[in-house]
Amino acid sequence: MTVAQAPEDVKNLFEMYSENGLMNADGLHKFLVEYQKEDETTTDDAQKIIDGSKHLPKNGLHVEAFFRHLFSDTNSPQVSLGVHHDMNAPLSHYFIFTGHNSYLTGNQLNSDCSDVPIINALKRGVRVIELDIWPNSEKDDVHVLHGGTLTAPVTLLKCLSSIKEYAFVSSDFPVVITLEDHLTPDLQAKAANMITETLGDILFTPGPEVFKEFPSVETLKKRIIISTKPPKDYTEAKEDKDKENDSKSDKTDDEVATKKAEPHENKPKQKKAPEYKRLIAIHAGKPKGGLDECLEVDPEKVRRLSLSELELEKAAETHGKQIVRFTQRNMLRVYPKGIRVDSSNYNPMIAWLHGAQMVAFNMQGCDKHLWLMHGMFKANGQCGYVKKPDFLLNTNEIFDPEVKHSEKTILKVTIYLGEGWYYDFDHTHFDSYSPPDFYVKVGIAGVPADKQMTKSKIVEDSWVPSWNQEFEFHLTMPQLALLRIKVHEYDMSKKDDFAGQTCLPVSEIRSGIRAVPLMDKKGDKYNNVKLLMRFEFTNPS
Repeated sequence: MTVAQAPEDVKNLFEMYSENGLMNADGLHKFLVEYQKEDETTTDDAQKIIDGSKHLPKNGLHVEAFFRHLFSDTNSPQVSLGVHHDMNAPLSHYFIFTGHNSYLTGNQLNSDCSDVPIINALKRGVRVIELDIWPNSEKDDVHVLHGGTLTAPVTLLKCLSSIKEYAFVSSDFPVVITLEDHLTPDLQAKAANMITETLGDILFTPGPEVFKEFPSVETLKKRIIISTKPPKDYTEAKEDKDKENDSKSDKTDDEVATKKAEPHENKPKQKKAPEYKRLIAIHAGKPKGGLDECLEVDPEKVRRLSLSELELEKAAETHGKQIVRFTQRNMLRVYPKGIRVDSSNYNPMIAWLHGAQMVAFNMQGCDKHLWLMHGMFKANGQCGYVKKPDFLLNTNEIFDPEVKHSEKTILKVTIYLGEGWYYDFDHTHFDSYSPPDFYVKVGIAGVPADKQMTKSKIVEDSWVPSWNQEFEFHLTMPQLALLRIKVHEYDMSKKDDFAGQTCLPVSEIRSGIRAVPLMDKKGDKYNNVKLLMRFEFTNPS
């Protein structure tokens, strides 16, 4: 059997809302409002569903047509409201879909640099692109590459041209380019000209003063923003360089063992590049001193601070509330530790829990933490900006990430069945001689108190497995919770085969019976693979 059959719950619901074997528009409307909690649905909407059914007759749905509607792509598990968060708050009030070393095609040591991964990231909705800019070998042009490694460079001009072309194909909301600058002042001036001439009117150029508060996301629509450290006079920069160890500097690869080349060495004294400085809208930098100085909130100006994943973890142990307070006005960017040379990622939850806006990820991989990132930014119409929960923005009572909070809601998840593998996979992909043995792992990624993973039974020898199992998740912070779903094919002799995954923001899951499409390891949707599931939210007793 390769086609799914309606589960008993669906048959029972059909009986409840139908008459004489047919569900008319009134019955379907009642089902959608009462059971599916679609309060805005009208009888006309229900009639359109009936009219659009491929099954006859047209005056109502029989049980198979009703089941097929529930298991169709139009019955999404996620609210489809488009951009529905308040977008008039300052930039610092949002989680932002952020890339790390956005130009790399593969690992951090010897893969090619290219504009292709930048284009792919922008198409997926990424809103922060990172470029490491270095002098070329002749010291007369600007290249993008991962310094101190064997990565083959790409020109800055090519990257900028692609960013301009693809910046707003998936979202109208602003794109931030974070520059890791290793240029001499003369090349900074050249880079400034490239940026200005290439991006033109879509480049957001701030006034002479540093922002006291970041502009709103809405006012920055269709604009590209530059964020980097303000340039220093060469002598000042060289003195700072001599004083600071690379591991304490604000660089994305500061933990890589290979010491980066020093582009300024043996150069005569050069002046600052004023054109370059005027382009910087979000000023970056790490103040001298310890964590208290780094996290100091200046009421007269806002800035961006960068910490590695390890620096954040350490800081969170002693300065959790200070980090939250800092991120209410300022930007915090978190990046992967340098030993992640395979371009893997880290758990983003600790950063989000502390209000970090830019949780920088390697987008070229396919690890489970990247799936969480994809899940978070499925919210708010997949525009790349997700408004932070109110508790992270409350300036009167600063949120303490260390305090365990009371239970807010219970999410009940029923996994009925799945289908589509027969059409999307080779018939010997899972087993050469028999149909697959599928099981589902389902759980919550979120704050430590909410984190949980459970597993269904294994259904043997079936392309259309039917599990009919319910799972229950008690959530203290549903605003930050993500529902993880992953299907495996059981294998006695080797590692179980991957058979699809998805990750959904709990805050946008719709109640009722829904068709849940599954993705491949890279996060791309399969043509046919999906699960029929039911979601129910209840209050704790």
